[in-house]
Amino acid sequence: MRKKQEKYLYQLTFLPRLMPVNSYLVEEDDELTLIDAALPYSAKEILRTAESIGKPITKICLTHAHDDHVGALDNLKNKLPNAKVYISSRDAKLLAGDKSLHADEPNTPIRGGVPKGIQTKPDVLLNEGDVIGSLLTISTPGHTPGSLTFLDTRSNTLIAGDTFQIRGGIAVAGQLRVLFPFLAMATWNKEQALQSAKKLMKYKPALLAVGHGNLLNNPASAMNHAIQEAERKIG
Repeated sequence: MRKKQEKYLYQLTFLPRLMPVNSYLVEEDDELTLIDAALPYSAKEILRTAESIGKPITKICLTHAHDDHVGALDNLKNKLPNAKVYISSRDAKLLAGDKSLHADEPNTPIRGGVPKGIQTKPDVLLNEGDVIGSLLTISTPGHTPGSLTFLDTRSNTLIAGDTFQIRGGIAVAGQLRVLFPFLAMATWNKEQALQSAKKLMKYKPALLAVGHGNLLNNPASAMNHAIQEAERKIG
């Protein structure tokens, strides 16, 4: 595992050289919020990092319900029974293994690794505008129907899950990057992903943190370039 810190944010990267999968710890005054639960074996290093910071993990927020973002959820919940689990009301269905679409959603199949057998039930179902500590919840559907982004309002950091990728070259979810094609292959709806990417530009982030790839400071120009490319390809 590789660890990097930017202000209140700790990036924990598993398989950094092969297929980087990121979890994030967000530091509050007396506690930590974990964003995404990475891979099944990741719990030990997540807990070890929290111990080194010296604060307890009291909240587990999930950007979406793909396997590589919820893999260690059950193990973590077993070790942290009092930690509350947060996910969008929409992706709570995916967390339970239900890939059915709502009547008002685009009829494109939900892709990617939807978990099977997760025992943990969410404690809080999130919607646009909900606040968790220093984090503002932003609805960013596209990669999955209920994908979320979290904005740390203290540092203007966007923790965007798979709404963007940085590994293999920055791209909006659904846009193929040959060196890291997995997000494109796992994206539900490219058009909604593009609209969500445009929405995030309005927050003028100082730092972009995603599920796959390094932290990106002053990301506006790179994000805009990725959006323009997605617009050309989607038409």
